Amino acid sequence: MFVALEGGEGAGKSTQLSLLQHWLVEQGHEIVVTREPGGTPLGRRLRALLLDHDTGPLAPRAEALLYAADRAEHVSDVVRPALTRGAVVLTDRYIDSSIAYQGVGRSLDPSDIARISAWATEDLLPDLTVVLDIDPVDGLARFADAPDRLEAEPLEFHRAVREGFLGLAAAQPDRYLVVDAALAPDVVQAEIRRSLAQVLP
Repeated sequence: MFVALEGGEGAGKSTQLSLLQHWLVEQGHEIVVTREPGGTPLGRRLRALLLDHDTGPLAPRAEALLYAADRAEHVSDVVRPALTRGAVVLTDRYIDSSIAYQGVGRSLDPSDIARISAWATEDLLPDLTVVLDIDPVDGLARFADAPDRLEAEPLEFHRAVREGFLGLAAAQPDRYLVVDAALAPDVVQAEIRRSLAQVLP
């Protein structure tokens, strides 16, 4: 089973992934926790490039293609092998992040971004995508460290990204779970577990 956690900055994806991993291990599942970008050696180098302020401005199409390159390597080296052996794969970000950030946020055509990612992954989609929804003002306020290159984008960018995620979820409600990430972490986790329990093998 393949589960992706999505959402804007400060939505709590890392916290929820850790809680979900612990619960699934208790249920007896083999769990692979990974992330984009950065789930492979190549991905870690691309992550540094994409999020470092020293990289400077990137052409939106170049940025989108770098994320797609990371995703192609990630699926080939981590996700598909884990799914083939029967593991549950939990990923912090996947295709929807590219559609929301580079498609909606960067004003590229979201359908183009979706096509690039579909080609890069050979059409692999999650069984469930959890969108942790939070007002960008509240999400960004959760950071204590200096923001990275994407976190430092203007508030209007982050608001567009949020609308991108919500639009994707509204278009395919059977494959998405939208959770209010402003709620307490244990409440958010309970909602995710209830939804996941209905589809777990």
